[in-house]
Amino acid sequence: MVTGATAGIGSATAVALARLGATVIAVGRNADKGARLVEQLQRETGNPAVEFLCADLSLQAEVRRLAAEFLRRHARLHVLVNNVGGFFLQRKLTSDGIETTFALNHLNVFLLTHLLLDTLRSSAPARIVNVSSDAHRGAHVDFPALESRRGAGGMRAYGQSKLAMTLFTYELARRLLGSGVTVNAVHPGFVASSMYDNSGGLVRLAAPFIKRLGKSLEEGADSVVYLAASPEVEGVTGKYFVDRKPMPSSPATYDPAEAKRLWEISEKMVGLS
Repeated sequence: MVTGATAGIGSATAVALARLGATVIAVGRNADKGARLVEQLQRETGNPAVEFLCADLSLQAEVRRLAAEFLRRHARLHVLVNNVGGFFLQRKLTSDGIETTFALNHLNVFLLTHLLLDTLRSSAPARIVNVSSDAHRGAHVDFPALESRRGAGGMRAYGQSKLAMTLFTYELARRLLGSGVTVNAVHPGFVASSMYDNSGGLVRLAAPFIKRLGKSLEEGADSVVYLAASPEVEGVTGKYFVDRKPMPSSPATYDPAEAKRLWEISEKMVGLS
């Protein structure tokens, strides 16, 4: 399963995995784009085992519906690529009352992963790949703001969300040790994606220049596909990868007390506790 699969790194990841012969479940929020993606992947790769599930992963009810629909159709899941994400210049709330960047980039990734975890365990060996970002460096998790559902938007919110995803990756790896399910985070690099198109303001104006300077989508997806499919990383877990190599993430990501606190708050915010 690849989330955020109708554009950017997610689309390039889905194409690469389809070419490898995998059964690909592409997830996105636009049904028309999803239908076109399925047709494109089947045509370009010759792989008929491609399907699309439509869900807006910024909303918890949609995450739960997606997981339920997947589990009705499939008994096994060997790879979960948590690629979905966004950058929003202005602070705004989802209909769940949660800051959108944090909801989309971390909290609902946390929820989806938990809802699919039993299936991943029973399908072991299995892999979880979390698409993080070096934007986590220098960020901190504002726990009081999370618990009171406040919080800023823009780069501050984006950095916090990617720090949270990396903390989640390491804590989940500790909890899954010995289960046959590995979980790693990856920084795809500065990629010429469409993520900034809906940001508004100066960020939107700069989007064409960002696309000109960044990596191609295929280059950005390379390390994601490597972690999802390469035999070289079989059994490797709890790492942060850049350009196919494990690299240190920020010191803040290695604090188990912070990771545990984030885990417990995330459980409460998605109704899992």
